[in-house]
Amino acid sequence: MRYYLVAGEASGDLHGANLMKALKLEDSNAGFRYYGGDKMKAEGGVLDKHYAEMAFMGFTEVVLNLRTIFKNMKACKAAILAYRPDVLVLIDFPGFNLKIAEFAKAQGIKVCYYISPKVWAWNQKRVLKIKRVVDHMYCILPFEVDFYKTWGMDVDYVGNPLLDEIALFRPDPEFKVTYHLEKDVIALLPGSRKQEIERLLPDMLSVTAAFPNYHFIVAAAPTFDEAYYRQFIKTENVTLVFAQTYNLLYIAKAAIVASGTATLETALFHVPQVVVYRGGAISVAIARALVKIRFISLVNLIMDKKVVTELIQQDCNTEKITAELQAVLSGRGRDQMLEDYKELSMKMGTAGASARTARLIVGAAIH
Repeated sequence: MRYYLVAGEASGDLHGANLMKALKLEDSNAGFRYYGGDKMKAEGGVLDKHYAEMAFMGFTEVVLNLRTIFKNMKACKAAILAYRPDVLVLIDFPGFNLKIAEFAKAQGIKVCYYISPKVWAWNQKRVLKIKRVVDHMYCILPFEVDFYKTWGMDVDYVGNPLLDEIALFRPDPEFKVTYHLEKDVIALLPGSRKQEIERLLPDMLSVTAAFPNYHFIVAAAPTFDEAYYRQFIKTENVTLVFAQTYNLLYIAKAAIVASGTATLETALFHVPQVVVYRGGAISVAIARALVKIRFISLVNLIMDKKVVTELIQQDCNTEKITAELQAVLSGRGRDQMLEDYKELSMKMGTAGASARTARLIVGAAIH
C-alpha cells in the first residue's frame, strides 16, 4: 500500500522514521512519500520537503512566515493528490497537519494522526474539528485517552515512540575517548530550530564559568553546521557534537534542556535537568493567556507535579540557571529527581509504540 507521511520538525522525523520501519514489517509492499527529514529519508521512499524549511516557533514567527507556510501547504496538498495514498499519516505538527487533514478528508483519503495535538492544553474545542477530519487518532500520552473520551471520541493509546528509539540505542564505548572527556559532563540541548537555539544557547553557555570542573557538550542539530554554533561558544570547556545526543545523555551528569521532546528523552536516560524556554514576548503573552496547563515540560505534565524546574522568559538567566543546575548536580534535589524519574519510567511503560501504531494503520488502510 501507499503511505504519505507529514512530519514538520526533528522529533516528527524521528518518530516518522521508526513508524516507517514498523510499517515495512507489517506491509511488505509499503511505499512512501513524505514531508520529513534525514531519518525518514534513510528509510526509503521520496522526501518531498525537509522539515528544516517548515519549522517556525511561536505566534509571531508563524505570522511573519505565513507566505512560506501557505506555499508549503499548497505543495503538500498537490503532492498528496499526485500520490493518491491509501492512507495519510500525520505526525504531530498540528498547525499545519490539521489543515492537511481537512483537505485529505474532503478528497476521500483516509486520515490517521500519530501523536495527538495538545488540544488538552488550550482551545479544547479543536477536538470537534479533529473528530470531523481525522479517522483514527494514536496517542502517546496515557491521559489523552480519557481527555478525548470526555469529548465523545475514542482514540488509541500506543505507548511512547521515544521508548522505541532508546531501546535501539547502543552506547559508543569510545565516546569519552573520542571527545577527550576527562571531567564529568553537563549536556546542553538547545533544540533544533533556529529561533530557539539563538534564544537559549547563549543563556545555557553563560553558566559555564561557574562550573570549571565540568565539561559542557552542546548537542547540535544536523540542520546547522559547526560554524553556526561556534559563534556562540566563547570558552574552552565546551565541545560540540552532532548526531550524538543519546551517547551524550548516556554519560552526562546533568543537563540544561530546551522545553520540548528532549526533556522527556533526558528524563528517560535518568539525567537530572533544568528546563529552559524563551520565546518572543508577544508569543509568550498570547500563550499565557490561552494555555490552561500548569507546566510546559513533558516530564512534569506526565507526572502531574513539579519534577524538573522550568525557567521561562526572564527566569531563563545566568543566575537562576546556575542555581538550579547546582541543585541537580548533587544533594537532595538530585536524589529526589532521580526517584521521580523511576516513577516516570514505570508510567511510560515499554517500547513498541511504533509497531503497535503500524498494525493499527495497516488495519485502518485495509478497512
